[in-house]
Amino acid sequence: MGRVTTPQRGNPDGSSPVQQTGIPVQQTGVPMSQFAPPGYHQANVNISVGTPWRSGLFDCQEDQTNAVMTAILPCVTFGQIAEVLDEGEMTCPLGSFIYLLMMPALCSQWVMGSKYREKMRRRFNLVEAPYSDCATHVLCSCCSLCQEYRELKARNLDPSLGWNGILAQGQYGSEAPGNAPPNQYMTK
Repeated sequence: MGRVTTPQRGNPDGSSPVQQTGIPVQQTGVPMSQFAPPGYHQANVNISVGTPWRSGLFDCQEDQTNAVMTAILPCVTFGQIAEVLDEGEMTCPLGSFIYLLMMPALCSQWVMGSKYREKMRRRFNLVEAPYSDCATHVLCSCCSLCQEYRELKARNLDPSLGWNGILAQGQYGSEAPGNAPPNQYMTK
């Protein structure tokens, strides 16, 4: 946005432009709010999009064991994630079975996957990127499951241990630096 100029009055050729009054100009360093009408108060809107994921959607090579397991049996990875996010209320075998049933019968395993991805995002205040939860699980479900697995693991909530294993690790490993009890991360 440049300066708004008009020709000087009385100078028909317009050789010396003059800035119009009342029009905000960015180059001057004058805050734009100076030009607001009287009685106008700008609202302080703090739009929080969340914190970024600790690994990218397509960084499956960071945990190759999980990537291979998810490529062959995505239902197991989903079951592990669901058990941790539900704090043991849904067990890994039950979550795996539900995901497995939804795969061939209804081809709608993405519904459960996107539901738990949204649950994880809300719990850890993660940004919904690079795609929406639904699109991520429809277009690249294995990559999204791997990313969710890595995110939990990075937060000392290793899904391969199961919920009881995480509780035991938090109970016995709390003296070691970096090992915080899982309840520190799990807020409802």
